[in-house]
Amino acid sequence: MDGWRDAARRLIADDVPPDRVVWQVGDTATDLFGGDAAPASTGAPAVLRVSRAFITLAGDAILHRDPERFSLLYHLLWRLRDLPRLMEDQADPLVRRLEGLAKAVRRDIHKMRAFLRFRSLADDEGERFVAWFEPEHHIVRANAAFFVNRFAAMRWSILTPEVSVHWDGTRPSEGPGAARDDAPEGDPTEEVWKTYYASIFNPARVKVKAMLKEMPRKYWKNMPETALVPHLLAGAQARESGMIEQARTGIDDNVQAAWDALRQEAMACTRCHLHRHATQTVFGEGPMTAPMMFVGEQPGDQEDLAGHPFVGPAGQVFDRALAAAGIKRAETYVTNAVKHFKFEPRGRRRIHAKPDAGEIEACRWWIEQEQLLLRPRVTVALGATAARSLFGKVMTIGRERGRAHKLPDGGEAWVTVHPSYLLRLPDEAARETEYARFVDDLRLAHAALT
Repeated sequence: MDGWRDAARRLIADDVPPDRVVWQVGDTATDLFGGDAAPASTGAPAVLRVSRAFITLAGDAILHRDPERFSLLYHLLWRLRDLPRLMEDQADPLVRRLEGLAKAVRRDIHKMRAFLRFRSLADDEGERFVAWFEPEHHIVRANAAFFVNRFAAMRWSILTPEVSVHWDGTRPSEGPGAARDDAPEGDPTEEVWKTYYASIFNPARVKVKAMLKEMPRKYWKNMPETALVPHLLAGAQARESGMIEQARTGIDDNVQAAWDALRQEAMACTRCHLHRHATQTVFGEGPMTAPMMFVGEQPGDQEDLAGHPFVGPAGQVFDRALAAAGIKRAETYVTNAVKHFKFEPRGRRRIHAKPDAGEIEACRWWIEQEQLLLRPRVTVALGATAARSLFGKVMTIGRERGRAHKLPDGGEAWVTVHPSYLLRLPDEAARETEYARFVDDLRLAHAALT
């Protein structure tokens, strides 16, 4: 980089265009497309201001093996004189090509850091760790500082075909390139490492294509753990099934314990003013493994007294509709968007009052926690209040019912009327018609489980 930069400054000072320059390292020509070589300048280097982005790009791209890299960088530098903001044009072919070179170098640097493996051997001064690596580009010197900082307390050598770097605990040094046979094949520590690697290998997270993309096979020969990969992959499915079966009971117990704690906390909820007049919090009910969750509006008078959701007149309609749709309530989870009864006193009676936006929002936290614990495959919003709680916005039932919707957390939801709506209809014919539509909505939602 320093040699190229000094030469480029002098050439720019002498106004030498790119097609008049042939770039080479030592006696080896590296640019097959330059014209006749320009005479070397004897003047002082020019003061040329370029952006930090260009310096970074040049520092990476110049480590690439492409023989045209010097010429490409000088061509870009030449153009930057007249187009100082050219680096911002990611569509420019020259900028894109150099960015590609720089990206390949950075990837090679990352691969060296990730896949280089040291082996222990003894020399005249004691223990030394030696590693073999075959980089694609000229990255060894640029990467040396990383290994010095990471392994400062041990003596090590990194051997590559072109150059070797050594660290004696005090200062780094360089040596000539080496051959693969100059590096040790293994050491006793590798057996411990392989045992550890096999024990932490998680078959449930195996994605072969992604693994090969990040860890190409050409690096495998230098990594002891890769000898285990084919065997571990072959048994991955069986191990995954065993892990799932072994963990299922424990996971279920943990979810139940978390739900119990959540319900206990909800009993003392004061997130909004409704707790002041309600008899108690009415929390959701159902198995923790329920694939289907129903969310109503709020507890009514009888639910407030009993402490259970959907046990009043609307609950009886709900139970009958579930049975007609072929759904077992005992296998579902039933809850409400608002956990306290909101009412207006009328003599000795308590008349239902619709929750407002602030009360719905205050209670959303409980619904979100229930969903996180149960992770139901299908959630059914019963009425506009429930839909607003689930989606965080006003939903029109007539327009949204009858089709699946994506919840903000990625789950699937269906929207239908609340059973109490059926009880408020003025005549028997309307109630029968809307009840049939309600049952159809439940069937569609239930069918989404299959």
